[in-house]
Amino acid sequence: MAFTAKDVVDLREKTGAGMLDCKKALTECNGDMSKAVDYLREKGIAAVAKRQGRIAAEGAVFSYIHMNGTIGVLLEVNCETDFVAKSPAFQELGHDIAIHIAAANPKYINIEEVDTTELEKEKEILKAQALNEGKPAAVVDKMVEGRIKKYYKEVCLLEQEYVKDPSKTISQLVADATNKIGEKISIRRFVRFQMGEGLEKRKDDFAEEVKKQAAGMM
Repeated sequence: MAFTAKDVVDLREKTGAGMLDCKKALTECNGDMSKAVDYLREKGIAAVAKRQGRIAAEGAVFSYIHMNGTIGVLLEVNCETDFVAKSPAFQELGHDIAIHIAAANPKYINIEEVDTTELEKEKEILKAQALNEGKPAAVVDKMVEGRIKKYYKEVCLLEQEYVKDPSKTISQLVADATNKIGEKISIRRFVRFQMGEGLEKRKDDFAEEVKKQAAGMM
């Protein structure tokens, strides 16, 4: 059963889940709205979404400095109570996300934050690439749509595969923690510093080095 963009929006309004999660649910359920709602509930995504209406005014600021001092991250993660903010599970979550940011270098927290001008420019580049590859004009738009999804996974923190466990995204990592802790958890903001960024210098793959270190900590 086919589904439309409106179906994705309707499912999001019903469950509060993210657009990509809703699209995946409808794809997995062949466009069946009722089954898609159950799918999201079974995955714990809808349950998490219901908590998003709560106010998360507590939390903590986490920091991570790579061992050789080349990369640093400051991250604010919010929750509902001071008690949870001080809990080992919440502290571990914040530390793990800070390490991930150091390794994966996201630019935005979620898809909604992506700059529209930048997004349109990226689409134009991807369309030109597809046409230069000799792809038929009729399929170029679908190709661009698929490549934009990949682009989101590269630049949006919540869409990225978690460096310590690529089988889940950061969004799923937060959802798992929300279900475990029982409070709304949200990533409010982050900043990543890389020593010498913007300066003319020898280019080392610091991000890959951080990923290897993170893997060794598992």
